[in-house]
This record gives sequence, C-alpha cells and structure tokens, in this order.
Amino acid sequence: MPKPRATLGIDLHLEPSGPGLRRGLTDALREAVRTGRLAPGTRLPSSRSLAADLGIARNTVADAYADLVAEGWLTARQGSGTQVADRAVPRPPTRPATPHRAPGRLPYDLIPGTPDLSSFPRTEWLRAARHALTAAPHDALGYGDPRGRTELRTALAGYLARARGVRADPEHIVVCSGFAHGLKLLGELLHARGHRTLAVEPYGLDVHWDLLARTGLRTVPLPSDGLGPRTEDLGSLEDLEVPEGLQDLKDGDSTPPVPPVPPVPPVPAVLLNPSHQFPIGGALPPERRAAAVDWARRTGGLILEDDYDGEFRYDRQPVGALQGLDPDHVVYLGTASKSLAPGLRLGWMVLPPHLVPEAARLGGRSTGVLEQLTLAEFIACGAYDRHVRAARLRYRRRRDALVAALAARAPEVRVGGIAAGLHAVLHLPPGTEESVVRAAAWQGLAVHGLSRYRHPSAAAGPGDALVVGYGTPPDHAWAGTLEALCRALP
Repeated sequence: MPKPRATLGIDLHLEPSGPGLRRGLTDALREAVRTGRLAPGTRLPSSRSLAADLGIARNTVADAYADLVAEGWLTARQGSGTQVADRAVPRPPTRPATPHRAPGRLPYDLIPGTPDLSSFPRTEWLRAARHALTAAPHDALGYGDPRGRTELRTALAGYLARARGVRADPEHIVVCSGFAHGLKLLGELLHARGHRTLAVEPYGLDVHWDLLARTGLRTVPLPSDGLGPRTEDLGSLEDLEVPEGLQDLKDGDSTPPVPPVPPVPPVPAVLLNPSHQFPIGGALPPERRAAAVDWARRTGGLILEDDYDGEFRYDRQPVGALQGLDPDHVVYLGTASKSLAPGLRLGWMVLPPHLVPEAARLGGRSTGVLEQLTLAEFIACGAYDRHVRAARLRYRRRRDALVAALAARAPEVRVGGIAAGLHAVLHLPPGTEESVVRAAAWQGLAVHGLSRYRHPSAAAGPGDALVVGYGTPPDHAWAGTLEALCRALP
C-alpha cells in the first residue's frame, strides 16, 4: 500500500511548464536555483516524494535531477540525497555601513528599564517549559479564556498575595503582553467610558504618555515635592478640555447648547508607581497612599498601580502593593520584564471585579499559551522565587559598588533612589547635566539625564541628575561600565 502523501519527504513548491514533463520540471528547478529561491545546500525531496506530490512518474523526477547534476546545479551523494550545489548567488544591494552607532548601542549601557539578560535562568525555564507542555491538557492549545490560562492566573494570585500583598482572585486577573499593553487596554477602557484625562506623576516615561494619548487620553502631571507626587491634590485636578456642545460658546456664540452639557468632571484616574517611583526613586509615603485611596473612594476614581520592580528592595522588606488597601478602586499592573526578561512579553492586571469583562473583551488572548503555562510552572515549582532572590543579591552588590565608587571618586555627586529597584539617581552640580551626558557618550557610555523623563507640563524638579540603570550590564561588564561612568562625572 502506498504511503499517504502527508508522510512523504519535505515540501517543495514548483510549477513545471513548457513542452514535456521532464523538460518543464528541469526548467522549473533550474530557475529556482538560479534566482536563489533554492539556496546552496538546500536538500531536495526524494524523487519518490516529489513525484507523488506532482502526480508524475518517479523516473521523470529522477531524470530531471540527473540532468541538473550533470549541469552542476545540483549534487547527489549516496546516503545524502540531492542538494543544491554551492555557487555564487546574487544578493540585493545593501546600504553602505556608517561609522555612527545606533542609540543605545554604545559599549557600556546604563539606560534603565532592562535587567541583566545574561542572567536569565535558561535551564530552569526550559525545565518548566517541558513540564508545562507535557502536563498541558489538549484544550490548552485552543482559543481558551480571553483572560489567560487558569494555571497562570491561579499561580499569580497566590504569588502576588504572598509576595506583594495583593488581594487577588484568579477570576479578576487578565494576562496581557507586558505593562504597555495593559496600559493601552486601560486607556481604551477609560476612553470608551467617556473620559479624556488621566493624572500621572511629573516624571516618568514618554512612551507611556504617548501611548495614552493614542487612546484619546490627555495626561496631566500631579504637583510634586521632595516626598513625591502630591496625591492630596488629586481632587483639585480637573479635565480642562471643552466638552462637546460648549465649543460654540467658547467661540462667542451666545446660544445655549441643547441639550445642556453637565459640568466638567474631575480627573477620573491616576497612574502611580507607589512602591518605587520611576525615575526619581522612593516609595510613596503612607499618608499619600491613603490620600490617593480616599480620593478614589470619594469620587469613584481609579488608581492604576505600576508595580514594575516591586520585588527588588534591598534595605528592608518590600513595600506592599497599594492595591491591598482597596481592590475595588485600584488596578494592579505587574510584569515579568524586570524580574525575568522583557522579551517574554508577559504581564498581568489584577482588576476590580466590575472591570474584568470589559478588559478581557478589549485585550484577550494576547499572549502565547505555552509562555503562560511555562511561567505558571516556573512560579509553582519555586524557581521564580529562587531567581528573584538571587537577582536581588546580585543587583544589591552592583548598587553597593556604585555607591562606593562614587564616594571615592565623585564625592560631590549625591546618590538617591537606591533603596529599591534597578536604577539610581545621581544628583549633579547645577547646570552640568547636559555636559555630563555628552562626556559619558565620549566614554562610550549610554546614560540618560533626569530631564529626559520630565512631563512636558510638569514644573522643574530636583535639578540636574543622571538616571543610572545598573541592572542592564552583564556581570562581566559591570566594572568597566562603572569606570566609564566615573570618568564622565565632574
């Protein structure tokens, strides 16, 4: 009995044309090799397999192969089958190389936002992936729950409750592909509910503000002082946009709008980093955490809590998540980007119950099932805790080396934000930020000034400073990176 076609050989797309099957097949194969569609070394199907696929006699394929071997287009060796012969293949023209390095590609990198990727636990992750795939039910490979796999949501609920003080129910967790994706979903959700403004901290990432703007939300920075954002001022921030129907009055039309437009509402939501503000550092004081929650309860507002590096606190126990104070008014956003690697594209939202259906509808099924199952197993078997604890020790050693080096070689530079996280703020003499960033580039060091992170509408903050991401360099490059930084400082 002949074997079914699906079990034979490898696939090869050919369209023989011209007079005669043998000549048509020979011409089609020659053209595929000549144009580079079949690269040198490509293994071709056996004559039996290709004949079955094309519905022609096996001898016709064997003869076409023999013709091309004789012409030098193919090679055939006993036990190795038929392959495309080695030959020069024309390549498309490329742009001439330039001596300029792309941004972020300098030899030493202190740009914050990325952990030490060389320390990713490959062996443990592979072990978890194998176990997860072996144990996964068949229906796990289907479309499934838009909130994410129940295995991961259950593992996250237990871990977040234990390690971060989050009051999490697996039913209220939605898995997303990182923090930015979760923020985008929440921006779309707020916009769909008629909101147009969101309060933010005065320093942060412009990519987040731009992302929110693309969802239709204008970001308004909170006032700030030495203790961080003044959450007690949330009630005084208002959506200053002119509602639809009032535009004519603004332009001088005295005709009242019909129907009447309600008063402009207060800002409906705020994005905070209460456990470790980015980039200035420091945790939100207890009285300001309470003020934010009181505002949310009083107005029905929503707090978006970005807990991007909450596991990494060095001098005492980590500050608990703000969400634990009021799960009905706080959305907790977490990610594996800092604890493991951003390339995993794994994040999660712990939502108030009334937001879960809408959030799942907007962004469900955004992350691969196998990655979700692997992370679930990685957490459940204890490998995640072990990795985080080892990383915490490694990053603390780097932080301590940074502080010691600055004390010895740049004593006029004050270091802040070092109690937690993967970055520190180096406060510089007034008027020196731009010159130090330029000097760092001359030393082959990529580093950002603090002013880069200030919201366009925010008042001036703590002065000139560098934001140093000490988590990014691999261990073997840390000494050289630290040396380049010290050479660039005044």
